[in-house]
This record gives sequence, C-alpha cells and structure tokens, in this order.
Amino acid sequence: MSHPAIGTIIPDVELPSTGDKVVKLSDYRGKYLVLYFYPKDNTPGCIQEGQAFRDSIDKFSQLNAVVVGVSRDSVRVHEGFKCKQQFPFDLLSDSDETLCRLFDVIKMKNMYGKQVLGIERSTFLIDPAGMLVHEWRKVKVKTHTDEVLQVLSTVSG
Repeated sequence: MSHPAIGTIIPDVELPSTGDKVVKLSDYRGKYLVLYFYPKDNTPGCIQEGQAFRDSIDKFSQLNAVVVGVSRDSVRVHEGFKCKQQFPFDLLSDSDETLCRLFDVIKMKNMYGKQVLGIERSTFLIDPAGMLVHEWRKVKVKTHTDEVLQVLSTVSG
C-alpha cells in the first residue's frame, strides 16, 4: 500500500479518542500535528516514548504543535494508560487499522520467535494546512523527541 508522500495533504480520517471524543485529523488544522504510532499501551518502549513527548509538551506547544498518539488498543485501555502516565495529549484508537494502513506502519515483526503483524514505531509531522512535511520510521525512542523538536523548529520557524 502506498502511503502519503511528503508534500501531500493527508486524507481526513476519523477515530475514537481518549476524552470520550471522536476526532478527525482536520480537527488539528491550524497547528502542527505530531502523529506518533506505537505498538502497545503499557509496554516499556511505549511508556518511555509517551513520557518523552509528555515531558516536552511545553516545547511542542511553543512551536504551535499538538502531539497525538495512535495504537490499535481500545479507548478504554488508552484511558488507563493516559491517566497512569499523565499524558497531556490524546491517544487515538485505531482498532481496525485504518490510519495505520494509510501511513503504512503495519509491518511483519518477530516476537518471541514468531512472525506477527504489528505497528512499526513511526511518527509523522503534518503542517497546519494538513500537509505531510516529515516522517520518521523505525523510531529509536531515546533520541526521538529531540529529533522531532529539531525538525519542527526548522519547519515552523
């Protein structure tokens, strides 16, 4: 499946979100959208990645950016994860993989010696007009937030 190319407008997908909402990607127009895909709530790498975005949320806000996380977990599971980790941003439930498939983040992965389909940790930066301006695939959690902030400060400046 082809995914949106840099410089193209992202289709307007609607998903259930924490906070008992249903959101469309177009709801974030007027701000930069940092859309990060992660494999599963309450797992070590996903906790660390979410905490890094949480701890830098003021820097993102200063750059007119909103952070939103996406996984295949249910909204109910997302609510617990968000509360426990005190995430100041929404988590979208993509249980039918609509957004995951649009961005081509569902990949074959090895888990305990088995091949399974899972989300490849990826982040996409969408500008205030809804255009994809940058993407990160096969994200390394430790340095990722700083990389996103660096690119964001360049494109928003």
